Amino acid sequence: MCSGTEMRWAVVYGELRRWPPARGIGTFMRRLTPMEGRQERPVAERTERTTVARHEHSAAGNVDLEGVPSIVERPHRLSMVYGGGGVFGISYGAGVAQGLARSGIPVASAPSLGTSAGAWVASAIMLGLTYDDFAGMQSPPLPTRQPVLHEAALSLFGDSRHHLVAASAIHLRSRRRHILDGARYPLADLAAASSAVPGLFPPHRIEGRLYIDGGMWSATSIDAAVDAQQVIVVAPIAGRIMGPIGRTAGFLLARELQTWRHRHPGATIVVIRPNSAIARLAGRHPLALFDAARARQVYPLAVAQGLQWGERMQSATAA
Repeated sequence: MCSGTEMRWAVVYGELRRWPPARGIGTFMRRLTPMEGRQERPVAERTERTTVARHEHSAAGNVDLEGVPSIVERPHRLSMVYGGGGVFGISYGAGVAQGLARSGIPVASAPSLGTSAGAWVASAIMLGLTYDDFAGMQSPPLPTRQPVLHEAALSLFGDSRHHLVAASAIHLRSRRRHILDGARYPLADLAAASSAVPGLFPPHRIEGRLYIDGGMWSATSIDAAVDAQQVIVVAPIAGRIMGPIGRTAGFLLARELQTWRHRHPGATIVVIRPNSAIARLAGRHPLALFDAARARQVYPLAVAQGLQWGERMQSATAA
């Protein structure tokens, strides 16, 4: 007999297989919402192998930390947040980061929080990889039950770890969001866990715990990034992109931004999202986010957009 948790996630899996959801996107999002506020765990859960601690900078019950990710350890001059969006999101995030770097923004030395595709981007940047290193990757036929995400991540990142990388993923059993520490776990595990979209990829196991895509909670997890003088959020899916999906993501992003600004009144947060030319390339169906040919067209446009934003921020700082 299935547990209550298994039954609830079975509903989510079923809806994603029949996209768009039979009962509408609003109903689908509401099915996920009740998972956010449940208090089924104590403040700290300790086992022989791990300590999961409550994130003091987030709303009660929202985030657990595994390790001490640099992005939440102390305030920084700059921190980066990379959102999800399939291979489209990888191309967009990597392109914007490259453009920002060309303008002199030190993205490669800033602690970075990645969600889903953003976990791949954050990991690649910290290891000095470029978008060309992703060139040989092809999206597998979907859905799949094979561990293709972890295999691909291992081919890119090997067993590397990095203290400046953290990733958001949902612990399947507890339905809680965990922020995984790249100093504690291999980056390949962070990327595979954070991007295991239910219904498309199998959950990824880390030390006996199953994880699924952190984007099922939030496309960016801005609330899990603590105080910094400046936070740059790269949000591939928000606003004028993919119709109701982008509008819903944009609404949730705006809510997270409002909360973050309220908690950090002295800090600056900048959100970079696709312009109209890039949004057109995304299409309207979620599976288009996994179209590698489309993603390759996005990259140079994203580099140009990142360069433009970086020059604008540098000018504002100089003034």
